[in-house]
Amino acid sequence: MRTLLRFLLIPVGAMWLFGGCAETLEPKPLTYTQLLTGTTQKSWRLVSYQILDDGNSSQVIPVQGQFDPCVTDDLYTFYANEGRRYAVSEGASKCGANDPDIFLDDQWTLVNASATLEFAFPILSGQRLPYTIKNLTGNVLTIEIYLQNIQDINASYRFTFNAVTTR
Repeated sequence: MRTLLRFLLIPVGAMWLFGGCAETLEPKPLTYTQLLTGTTQKSWRLVSYQILDDGNSSQVIPVQGQFDPCVTDDLYTFYANEGRRYAVSEGASKCGANDPDIFLDDQWTLVNASATLEFAFPILSGQRLPYTIKNLTGNVLTIEIYLQNIQDINASYRFTFNAVTTR
């Protein structure tokens, strides 16, 4: 009987003693906002685009060689502050010698339920437009704008950005 109690009580006591000390670590997944802005700000650079027209899509087109280098190195920075500041700045090459470093200062809006990101994208428009997030990771952002929402055309543009800096 003593042997039976020893084999039952010692393992149960050890499990209680060591099991009570373990802390359960629960991973906290990043939200769309955190992936987009980092903890304080994150800058993105446009790397490619694709045209989808009436169900037919073009090849993925790299922006290098398609646009002037002063445009392809622009930085799109999303801030994690309460005002949801958004800025577009010149990269290493400016389009004009007297151009300011930051040439667009605005705000962004994100609707998680529909994965809609609204911001001004100077290549298309200086106004905030709704883009659907197709892919968002810590390093890649792919958005799509549907032209039927703007011009009643069955086409869209898909843009891919890579993260450049994060703070």
